[in-house]
Order: sequence, then structure tokens, then C-alpha cells
Amino acid sequence: MNRFNRNFASVGGLLIGFAWMGPPCLAADTKIQGMIKSRNGATMMVQSPDSSAVEVVLTDKTQVGQIEGVLKVRRKEMSMAALIPGLEVQVEGDFNEHRQLIATVVKFQGNDLERAQSIQAGMHETQAKAASNKEELEKQNARLAKQNEELARQYEKLEQHEQKIAANKAAVAAAIEAAIKRFGQLDEYYIFDEATVYFGNGKVKVDPQSKPQLTKLAEGAKKVEGYMIQVVGYASSSGSAELNQKLSEERAGNVTNVLTQDGHIPLTNILAPGAMGESRPVGDEKTEEGQAQSRRVVVRVLQNKGIAGLKAAQ
Repeated sequence: MNRFNRNFASVGGLLIGFAWMGPPCLAADTKIQGMIKSRNGATMMVQSPDSSAVEVVLTDKTQVGQIEGVLKVRRKEMSMAALIPGLEVQVEGDFNEHRQLIATVVKFQGNDLERAQSIQAGMHETQAKAASNKEELEKQNARLAKQNEELARQYEKLEQHEQKIAANKAAVAAAIEAAIKRFGQLDEYYIFDEATVYFGNGKVKVDPQSKPQLTKLAEGAKKVEGYMIQVVGYASSSGSAELNQKLSEERAGNVTNVLTQDGHIPLTNILAPGAMGESRPVGDEKTEEGQAQSRRVVVRVLQNKGIAGLKAAQ
């Protein structure tokens, strides 16, 4: 009798459990089991163990439940939101004409849901990190592209600057060569007098203290028959060759102005001012004193030897 009571109680418990599950669902022709690989609204792809994928369609009549209990006969009703990728599920339903399984029942175990949620959390973190890395990489690529563009512009400017320097060097060399031809050979002249005017670093204006020296040279030159005055400017090696060439030209030009304005020397008696730039240093260019000696204009009073010889013959 006691055994009968216990058996009756067990059967009663099962009946109660089935009653708790809710109204019985309609019989389904197809049952599949597998993992949800993707979910897009009411449609999800379920991958079965044999690697075949089935497209499952959820409807308002689809019952979703979590299997509980030792005997796995109780089912806890769940929201369709629980059907996430990575969840192992059992699906019951019927195929439609599009080979889609219209689900009437979707069941899963509780520990499977926890595992799928953990997977989703990890995937979300990975995706977020990947998105962040992608965004940072795009920013770095943008910065790199901008840097490359700036480097290209700088390189172009540098190339243009180098071309300009090369052209200036060629012009300076040509000017020096012309000056050497004009003033470097004095075999045809006698030198009657000579004066040197010095300039400060980067200066081209004639120091007032040097003007008496120049006017005295001019007065003496007028006593020489057929005289010519040679004016040649120089510069130290400090600075660029282009700048030093310009400084030597301006210094020679300003000394020439003093000779014509203060010394009253006609331009017809002055050879075209020469500019030698930094080509003829006279001191040690590694010292300030040596550079100061190179910043100069040399003025010479010349007489053509032919004129001198003609005068001697007379």
C-alpha cells in the first residue's frame, strides 16, 4: 500500500509538471537541434551537428522555453530575446515552401544560455576593441597620409631651393670670373696708390672715418695722367655665397659713390666696380679677426703702361 502511494505521488508530480508547462503545443513534423549562428529579427540560422544550416522563422505563436529540472521535463517560458547567437537550441516546426522552418517550439537549457551570453559578451568586447582599433588605425593612416603630403611639399620646396642655390652659385662664379678677367691682371697698368676700406659684419655703408682716406686718394689720382681707379669689393665667408656676393657688390658701389660725390672723380675714370664675394680671403676665416680683414673694398689708382711709355718718349 505504501509502495502504491509513492508511485501515485510520483505520477501525480509528473502530471503537475506537465500541467505547469502550459497548454500542449501542436504536433510538429520536424525537430532539429543545433547552435544559433546568426539572428536577424524574426529569422535565425541554426547550425546542426552535421554542419547543415537551417533557416528558422519565429512567429507570434512560437513558444520559447528554458528546460529545467533533473528530468528536463519542466520548461520556463522565456522571451525571444534569449535566442542569441551561440545558444544551443531544439526547434520544432514545419517547413514552408521556401525551405524555412516555421518554429512552433524553441527550447534550450539554462547552462547553454549562460554559456551563449558569455560568448556574446566576449564577442561584443572583441568587436568593440576591433572597432576601436580600426578607428585608431584609420586616424593613424590619416595622420600618416598628412605627414607624407607635408613631406612631399617640403621635399619639393627643398628641391626648388637647391636648384635656386645652384643657379646662384653659377651666377656668382660667372661674376667672379668676369671680375678676375677685368681686375685680376694688372700687367698693363702701373699701381700709383692703393687704399682699403673695411666694413662691419653684414654692413655695406661706408664708415665716415674712411671718407678722408678716399678723398685723399682721389686728389692724388688727379695728378696722374690718364689715371683709372679700380674698385673691388670683398666679403668674409660668414653667411651664404649669394649674400656675400651681394654684400661685396653693394660695398664696392658705395665706395664708388664716395669717390664720385666727395672726391669728384668722373665716372669715365672709374672702372666698373667689381665684386669678388668671399673668393679672396686675406685672413684666417675661422677667427673673427680674420673675417673682419676680409670684409673690405680695395681701391687702386692705375695708369696704363702705354700712356706712361708715351709720356716717357716725349
